[in-house]
Amino acid sequence: MEQVMNKEKIKAIAISYFRAGAAAVIALYLAGTTDLKTLATAGIAAVAGPVLKALDSSAPEFGRGSN
Repeated sequence: MEQVMNKEKIKAIAISYFRAGAAAVIALYLAGTTDLKTLATAGIAAVAGPVLKALDSSAPEFGRGSN
């Protein structure tokens, strides 16, 4: 049976992912990169790791089926 996440947990996860993406974009921008496509790609790439871990059912702390 699939567990339903509460609204607060989903909000915390979304903020965490946003923070990771924003940090990557800000770092590149401060290093001199101003190309919007490059910055957007960096933001997506920064979020890819946490998303993949969340989808991994063998990651008990964050993955599918965690509490």
